[in-house]
Amino acid sequence: QVQLVESGGGSAQAGGSLRVSCAASARIFMREAMGWFRQAPGKERQFVAALTWSTGSTNYADSVKGRFTISSDGAANTLYLQMNSLKPEDTAVYYCAAALDMPSLLKDMCDYWGQGTQVTVSS
Repeated sequence: QVQLVESGGGSAQAGGSLRVSCAASARIFMREAMGWFRQAPGKERQFVAALTWSTGSTNYADSVKGRFTISSDGAANTLYLQMNSLKPEDTAVYYCAAALDMPSLLKDMCDYWGQGTQVTVSS
């Protein structure tokens, strides 16, 4: 069964760091692009970061550039999002997603989604 399972969310103070992980089944891991989205209460889901397996290229939302880093461990079939210099506005449920390619992912046209993990940043 195809699965994406997030973990590692939690609480942090502003300026702190957290890392969220996404364990993917091998089948999903064959998708060209994987990434992270987030949704805060009362707001629309927004793109955060993504990468492609073949080229290693990455994309970031302007709001997280320089603070968040997306990476992967192919051997472990796991995607990571390292979040540094956290701000209260980073508070949201973070979702892992997989798409056929980067353009599809950036258009929020993802084939698979995880269940989400809560990240809360206090001031």
